[in-house]
Amino acid sequence: MTDVLDTVAVSPAGSRGPQASAAESNGGEQPLRTAVVRAAELARDAEDHARERQHAKGKKTARERLDLLFDTGSFEEIGRFQGGNIQGGNAGAAVITGFGLVYGRKVAVYAQDFSVKGGTLGTAEGEKICRLMDMAIDLKVPVVAIVDSGGARIQQGVAALTQYGRIFRKTCEASGFVPQISLILGPCAGGAVYCPALTDLIIMTRENSNMFVTGPDVVKAATGETISMADLGGGLVHNTVSGVAHYLGEDESDAIDYARTVLAYLPSSADSQPPTYAYAATRAERDTAKRLATIVPDNDRQPYDMLDVIRCIVDYGEFVQVQELFGASAVVGFACIEGKPVGIVANQPNVRAGILDVNSSEKVARFVRLCDAFNLPVITLVDVPGYKPGSDQEHAGIIRRGAKVIYAYANAQVPLITVVLRKAFGGAYIVMGSKAIGADFNFAWPSSQIAVLGAAGAVNIIHRHDLNKAKAAGQDVEALRAKYIKDYETSTVNANLSLEIGQIDAMIDPEQTREVIVQSLATLATKRRVKRTTKHHGNQPL
Repeated sequence: MTDVLDTVAVSPAGSRGPQASAAESNGGEQPLRTAVVRAAELARDAEDHARERQHAKGKKTARERLDLLFDTGSFEEIGRFQGGNIQGGNAGAAVITGFGLVYGRKVAVYAQDFSVKGGTLGTAEGEKICRLMDMAIDLKVPVVAIVDSGGARIQQGVAALTQYGRIFRKTCEASGFVPQISLILGPCAGGAVYCPALTDLIIMTRENSNMFVTGPDVVKAATGETISMADLGGGLVHNTVSGVAHYLGEDESDAIDYARTVLAYLPSSADSQPPTYAYAATRAERDTAKRLATIVPDNDRQPYDMLDVIRCIVDYGEFVQVQELFGASAVVGFACIEGKPVGIVANQPNVRAGILDVNSSEKVARFVRLCDAFNLPVITLVDVPGYKPGSDQEHAGIIRRGAKVIYAYANAQVPLITVVLRKAFGGAYIVMGSKAIGADFNFAWPSSQIAVLGAAGAVNIIHRHDLNKAKAAGQDVEALRAKYIKDYETSTVNANLSLEIGQIDAMIDPEQTREVIVQSLATLATKRRVKRTTKHHGNQPL
C-alpha cells in the first residue's frame, strides 16, 4: 500500500495533493508534516528537471513513459524516495519502480531515469529493482524494464557491479515464469546489456536507442576502428543484423505501444492461461478464408507472401510480428484464433524461397520456446525447400544453431498444429513441427510435396548414370529428365505417402485451414504438461 508520503509525492503534475491544500486552506483535521510537503516539492522539481534534460534530447521523461505504458491513472509507485535525502534536497534513486495496469491486468515496471545521475545504477537502484522483481515473482505478474542508463555508477565501484549480478540472477529466476520485456529508450552499455539480453523481448527505437558491450571510444582505442554509436549498436543494427532486438519502434510512443500489444497476448505468468477475447464469426471472415485457394501459386518455384496466408487464417487478419527485420525467410508472431492467443511460425517464400538459415533457425527456436513457456499453442505453416547450402552457413554453425529448432519443438508441450502448404523437403520438413518431432496434428494441402529432396534434385542424384548414358548416346537428356521428375513426383513427392504412413493426419483444401485449426485447438484444449524423466534440465545447443 502506498503511504502518505508517496501519495503526495506522485500527485499529478507534481502537485501537493488535496490533503495538503485542505490542511493549508482551512486547517483540516489531518495537517501534513513539513517533511511530506518538502517531499512533494522535491518530486515536482525533479520532474521539471527531467523534462528540461530529456526533451532537449528528443526523449521523454521516465514518468511520461510510464503514462504511455499503463492504463490511465493506474500506476502505483513503490520506494519513491529510497536512496534519497528529503531534507538534503535529494529526490531519490535513478530508477522508478512500481505497478500499473495494461489493458486491465497488473504489470510490474522499473524505469531508469537518465535525468538523475545519468540513470546510472548503484546500490539503491539495484535494491529497488531486485525488490520489485521479487514482488513480481511472488505476485506472478510480468516485468517491463525501461532502460535509459549510463551503466554502473563508477563512484561506487564493485558495489555497483554487484547489483548487476543480483539483477542478472533475479532475471534468470523470473525467466519462463513471468513475461519480461525490455524497452531500450536510451543508452545501454557494458555489462548492463545483459539485463535486457536475458529477457523475453527487446524493443528499441530508431533514434537514441543503443546497446553495446564496448562503446565506440573503447573500440577505437582497442582496435583502431572508428564507428558511430548507431552503427555499432543502434536500434536498426540490432533489429536487422545481430538479431538482439525484436522490434524497431519509430519513436518511443510506438515502442511502448508494441510492448502493450505483446502483453495483451501473454498470460501474467506460466501458472495461468493467456487472456481470451470476445470473437464473433462474420460472413466477411468466411469469405476471407476462401481466398486461401488463390494465394499460393501452383508453380512451386514462384514466391508469394506468407503474411497473406496468415491474415486469412487469424481473427480479423491481425498479426503481431516478432523480429520482423531479422531472419526474414521465417515469420513468427502473435495472433488470435476465435479469441484465443496463439503463436504463428511460418516460412516466408518471398525471402530466399523460405529457406532455413542460421538466423531464421534461431528466430524460430526462440519464439517456440517463448510460446511453450507461456502456454500459447503454436501453429506452424510450412513451405520450406530445405536448409541454405554453402560454406558460410556451415562455418556460421548451421548444425548447432539449426539444432535449436529441433530442441524447441521436441520439448514443447503446448498444443502443436502444423499445416504443409506447398513443399516440405529434407531435414527442414522434420524440424518445422513435423509429427515425428512432436506435433499433435499435421495437415497438408492437396498440392503439397513432402520428400527427402525436391523432384529435380532427387532425379539428378538417383538417375545421374542414366542421364549420362543418354547424353553419350545423343538422346534428348532434358526430355528424359522431365520424365523421371514426373515419375518421382507421382511416386514419392506426393503427400499421399505421408498420409498413408500416418505422418499427415488429413489432406485439407486451403479454404478449410482455419476451420481445421479451430477444431484442432478445441480438441487439444485439455492437453496438459507431463514430466517424463527426473532430469534437472536438458543441455540445449547454445
